[in-house]
Amino acid sequence: MKKLIERNLLEDGIDRRGFLHCMAWTGTGVVWSIAGGVPTSKLLGANTKPSKDDFTFVQISDSHIGFKKPANPDVTGTMQAAIDKINALPAQPEFLIHTGDLTHQSKPGEFDGMDQVLKSVRTKDIFYVPGEHDTSGDDGKAYLERYGKRHQWQGLVQLRS
Repeated sequence: MKKLIERNLLEDGIDRRGFLHCMAWTGTGVVWSIAGGVPTSKLLGANTKPSKDDFTFVQISDSHIGFKKPANPDVTGTMQAAIDKINALPAQPEFLIHTGDLTHQSKPGEFDGMDQVLKSVRTKDIFYVPGEHDTSGDDGKAYLERYGKRHQWQGLVQLRS
């Protein structure tokens, strides 16, 4: 994969592929804090010192467990780096939300790998939002079987590819 941006519609020097290339080696995420009704966000691992009175949660995305190409040959290691940063936060977040593409090809082993890595995260709860890679192949059945059980709305959701 080239490190240069070939197509940049916003002329800001960042495209999706370039962003993902940078994310691949950092294990990034976002720490959200809400104090007095005002949300703020900081890059996971940045000088993140919310007050003990702040409501905090962490958002991660695009782990793509199962991906094995030069852009990130060790996605599990990258995910573990993000979890290490979460666990190093001064206060335990209320929850972690993973906003899509937990897996690369919606395979049971990839979902197993995601669950195994997340066992070590110190947070009160974990929520999942599916990405297109989590629902490909079986119209989201494996994803919902694993992560949709807690939600009363599961029967109302129809995922489309």
